Amino acid sequence: MRLVLDTNILISALITKGTSPDSLYQAWLNGEIEVVTTNVQIAELRRVLARPKLKRFIRAEEVATMLQHIDGYAHILADVPEVEISSDPDDNPIVAAAIAGNVDMIVSGDKKHMLVLGEVQGIPVMNARDAAKKLT
Repeated sequence: MRLVLDTNILISALITKGTSPDSLYQAWLNGEIEVVTTNVQIAELRRVLARPKLKRFIRAEEVATMLQHIDGYAHILADVPEVEISSDPDDNPIVAAAIAGNVDMIVSGDKKHMLVLGEVQGIPVMNARDAAKKLT
């Protein structure tokens, strides 16, 4: 199964062990799912993970492991279409990656901008709990 994991899901996986975001992250680490992303999202993830307020919740080793895994195992799309689907312009690269990557679902915790979409061009937008249930 090919997924786009929104940045908030990846960060939640590092902060909250044993939760649905962590289950999805572990499924990726174990090769059970394929993650599709873009350089835009990777840059956003690096920026957010560098925020001082997160340092007390996430160990530097965990950040390094996640970034190495992204570099080594994620399907990183070089070119994605420009889309204007989400009301939050920062979410549109996530949506574009899903479309260009022909993924099975977008997983996000963003209720206001992403989950409200329901689906995009036939690609369901789900929260982590519902996505994790689909994997079992």
